[in-house]
Amino acid sequence: MLITHDTECALSILVELLNTAPEVCGTELLPDVAALDAFVVRQEISEVDSLTDDDLRNVHQLRSRLREVFGTEGTVEAAELVNALVADAGTTPRLTNHDHHGWHIHYFAPHAALHDHLAAELGMSLAFILTAGERERLRRCEAPDCARVFVDLSRNRSRRYCDSRTCGNRLHVAAYRARQRSAEAVPQAEAVAQAEAVTSA
Repeated sequence: MLITHDTECALSILVELLNTAPEVCGTELLPDVAALDAFVVRQEISEVDSLTDDDLRNVHQLRSRLREVFGTEGTVEAAELVNALVADAGTTPRLTNHDHHGWHIHYFAPHAALHDHLAAELGMSLAFILTAGERERLRRCEAPDCARVFVDLSRNRSRRYCDSRTCGNRLHVAAYRARQRSAEAVPQAEAVAQAEAVTSA
């Protein structure tokens, strides 16, 4: 799947935002304005004015709406959610070449509120995934004890875990140990069966 650098960056921000939710981590990773400001700096989100408690509350609400897209069962439902997000943000596409990034498109109005800024940019990145017929790339980690989401940008859509070094390895190790226990249990069961047969004889 061909994906532009801007869309890939937006999808990265989307995943990072969704995975800050308390239902994912067990605790809120954006608990206050300072944490939200740090998130903006870390993700290099441009054209953001001073943040307030209203911004924090609105971003939390937006995060919940964006997460719904990952739980949809079909493209029609996902598209309806994305359309609503983008419409509510008052999307206003414009060309810009700030900070030596070359010409690219911003979908938010200059100095828009952070939640509108994110809704426009992240909503459009989701729109590109949907129009490419790639909704199945919007995934939830398959580890049973993990609620993180990710966008599978692998060539063959084979990614199953949010992080192969954590969730993936943990499940592979657990499966290996289960196989080992099963293999050890077979000789023990045979020995017990033989002992019972001798006793009954």
